[in-house]
Amino acid sequence: MSKKILNITSSLKGDASFSIKLSNAILEKLEIEYPESNVKTYDLATTPSPYLSGLDLAAFYTPEESHTTEQQQITRYSNEAIKDLLESDVIVIGVPMYNFGIPAVLKGWIDQVARAGKTFSYGEAGPKGLATDKKVYLAIASGAIFSNGPYKSYDFSEPYLRAVLGFLGMTDITVFRVEGTAIPDFAEGALPKALASVEEFAF
Repeated sequence: MSKKILNITSSLKGDASFSIKLSNAILEKLEIEYPESNVKTYDLATTPSPYLSGLDLAAFYTPEESHTTEQQQITRYSNEAIKDLLESDVIVIGVPMYNFGIPAVLKGWIDQVARAGKTFSYGEAGPKGLATDKKVYLAIASGAIFSNGPYKSYDFSEPYLRAVLGFLGMTDITVFRVEGTAIPDFAEGALPKALASVEEFAF
């Protein structure tokens, strides 16, 4: 069975990134499970999504049939990113934790794909996510330990991503973490422990 896999990376550290190494381990397992899969990668660190401006918002809320040539150009990235998201079966998102939250480049991508009428809608019953029937894997990397202990309440990455992705219809989310990479007693075993959790997981 083949799958369309969307791989989102957002670390500034390239090949040295723990979140990318963890994402790559997830991708390897997925490709073993679904050997004919197609993987499309958005490397947001090297090719960031355009950050929203007033012109973007005006174009988003203007009916497409009324778009000017400039608005067609402005919405091109967003439309393509949404197309890739909606067509995917599996989404892998590498999330280095910066200052307790997600990188700005990842927030930029979210702002491009979270669009009313495209990935969510409002009705009498309230908001409805339109990006449904997808499996999401988050590969979160952090220097400290945030999954439990005294810093758990400082983690604004996983709660935010669960909330915003869930709002868009993606509620089947599995989180893998490589954490404690900046703590001497944990650093050496942080990545091996994270990779072992991926290896043991039943994809």
